[in-house]
Amino acid sequence: MPNLDKDVPNLNKDGSDHTQLLAQLQNKELLIVNSRRKNGLIIYKRYHAEFAGPGSVVGSVFDLDVTGVFPVGNWSSVPPKNGDERHRAYLIRRQWTKLVHQITVNPVPLQRAQIILNQFENWFDEETVACVPDEAFARLVGVLPQTMIRARRADARL
Repeated sequence: MPNLDKDVPNLNKDGSDHTQLLAQLQNKELLIVNSRRKNGLIIYKRYHAEFAGPGSVVGSVFDLDVTGVFPVGNWSSVPPKNGDERHRAYLIRRQWTKLVHQITVNPVPLQRAQIILNQFENWFDEETVACVPDEAFARLVGVLPQTMIRARRADARL
């Protein structure tokens, strides 16, 4: 069985290291993905990944098992100001989780791969999506990285 934790990227598209962000999450710090920016965070867990989009809570009890992170877009986070803001951010994280889950219920792996690419291109832009590693997308929708490569090739031919 392959070691899923090896080669977990901790770099964003400009190559900067996100060890500090990972350390914050591993230290149970609670943050909110800045809702005023087009950004998000792919959170690597041992066997899968989760996406937290703008307005989502990250860290604390929600991400105790984080093994890596990949910021997407114009990354920014803010601390919650109060309990209401934390609650709202939790509900938003749940919505993002549900959106990705809707993709994963598709029984055809290549279709799941193509759908997640299409969704990210709708949320972000092609350049940003091109910087997201195949491994990240694969973990989000439960496919092999090779399936993501095939989906990107098929997408490029259109």
